[in-house]
Parts: sequence; C-alpha cells; structure tokens
Amino acid sequence: LLAGLNAAREGIGVASGPTQAEEIVMQHATVALLTEADYLACELYSAIRHEYVDGHVYAMTGASKAHNTIAGNLFARLRPHLRGSPCRAYVADMRVRVEAARAYYYPDVVVTCAGPDTAADAPSHYLTAPVLIVEVLSESTETIDRREKMRAYAQLDSLQEYLLVDSRSARAELYRKRPEGGWEQWIAAPGETLRLDSVGLDLAVDDLYEDIVF
Repeated sequence: LLAGLNAAREGIGVASGPTQAEEIVMQHATVALLTEADYLACELYSAIRHEYVDGHVYAMTGASKAHNTIAGNLFARLRPHLRGSPCRAYVADMRVRVEAARAYYYPDVVVTCAGPDTAADAPSHYLTAPVLIVEVLSESTETIDRREKMRAYAQLDSLQEYLLVDSRSARAELYRKRPEGGWEQWIAAPGETLRLDSVGLDLAVDDLYEDIVF
C-alpha cells in the first residue's frame, strides 16, 4: 500500500514527503487496506490525485504536453456539442466509481448523461454511470488502460463506448458495446472519422491531434 502511494503501477516516482492525506493512509496501512470511505476522505485533502483499486491506492503521474493537448482537444469538441443536452463532459479530475471492481479511476475525459450522475442527490466528486470514457495512451499508462481499466470499465452497465487515443502517434481505437454482449472495435487514422454513438458526435481524428507534431 505504501509503495502504491509513492509510485505509479509502472514504478515511476512521484513527489516525496507525505502529504496530510498520505499520513492518514499510513496510519491505516499497518492495520488494514484502505476503505472506500477513507480513500474518498483522504482524496479531498491530497495535492496528488490517487486511484483506488480494492483497498490499494496508487499515485498518478504527470502527463506530457501531447497527452494534455489531446484530452483538451476532445473536451473542446464535446462541450459545445453537448450544450443543451442532458449529458455532461468532464476532463482529467473527475473520478469514475466502478462498484463491481471496488475501484475509482480518473479517466482523461468522461461523459455522463441523464441518470444517477445528474440527480440532485448524486455524489459531487465521482460518477457512477458514464456512457463514454476516454483514455489517452502513453508509455507509462498504456498497459493499465488496455487491461486493468478496460476490464473494470466493461463492468459498468451504463458504458456504451471506450475510446483509446495514442499520444505518441496519430491513432484512435473505439470499443463499442454490442447489444447482444461483447465489444466491437473501430480503428481510425488521420483523415478518418469516428462516430461516437454514445453522444451522437462524428469525431475527426485530425481534430484530436490539432496542434500536435510528431
């Protein structure tokens, strides 16, 4: 658990010295794994974002300029497209709770629509019923995004599409849930367009990579 607080899953270091939140976690570490309630309380005070998986807490590392630009480009297209609809888009700092996996993740971009997340009594710091989740792939996160997170996100009944966007080359992969079960994959390159059925948006790959030079 302590190793998870000070390093990402791939072993990349983060800021040294315990924060207030980390000190709280350390008090629990010798007794038991962190509960969801304690994780949520700690995260309110933490200067570093942490993801939570079945009692374990993992510090998140910083992202590259390309990574941030891609996420920003997508959010910039989603925001006006969703205006006036029951859907809301969030970028970077909104957690998604996957109850079946006892996990909380921070997607790069996430969209939720009418339902539990927009109700008056909905939690203010995390979502439970997203329809679209987007992760931007990097050297340190690709394995996690393709395996751990994809398996977890697939357990969300609300999720319709999972989009992976590479930050090292112009390539986007869309996974769409089939009505009969399972997922279908779509791959798009520069000059091509992906249809995001979950939000009714035709997304040009060139728009995702605007202002990025490889």
